[in-house]
Amino acid sequence: MKCPAAVVAALSALLVAAPAAAHPHVWVTARSEVLYDGNGEMTGVRHVWTFDEAYSAFAVQGLDKDGDGKFSPEELRELAEVNVDSLNEYDYFTVAKANGVKVTFARPTDYGLTYDNGALTLTFTLPAARPARADKLLSLEVYDPTYFVSFAMAEGEDAVRLTDSPSGCKTSITRPKTPDPAKMQDLSESFFENLSANSTFGADFANRVLVACP
Repeated sequence: MKCPAAVVAALSALLVAAPAAAHPHVWVTARSEVLYDGNGEMTGVRHVWTFDEAYSAFAVQGLDKDGDGKFSPEELRELAEVNVDSLNEYDYFTVAKANGVKVTFARPTDYGLTYDNGALTLTFTLPAARPARADKLLSLEVYDPTYFVSFAMAEGEDAVRLTDSPSGCKTSITRPKTPDPAKMQDLSESFFENLSANSTFGADFANRVLVACP
């Protein structure tokens, strides 16, 4: 199947276990922190993505090396690296524009996985390739173009935080509507197989953040 199965480790195996026409296959609750340099330039985004319990349980199988019933950051380190490496093809599911200009991101830094209360959480910093002037407006979208992974920003206005932003900036969050199950069932598996990182289908389910500064 042509889907971002490489985006997170064990996704291909999860796909085998999932119902044939079920989309999405993985659910993520997201939080983001937009990073500024204090001079009105955006320097990156810090993501915190918590996966659903079913995927989390599947992904950590066999990773408890010391058999203590817990998953330490060290035991999850290789899985975190696979996550980060494979996200590149999909531009880290992140689209940002600073003052109307698309931001190019470099390879993630400060990444790692934790496992708490039955859920995996991936945390990573996505640095801008170069500081982007965002002293007026920043737009940020988080979504999977193939809708294999469903992203939902966490509830509450603190789902998106600003660090060292210009004074007076205001944040607004638009969360995607829940898709109509009947319409989703009408879409064939071959339709989803043909979606790629360049597809626009998933944009209908994007989480959109606007940061407006005076």
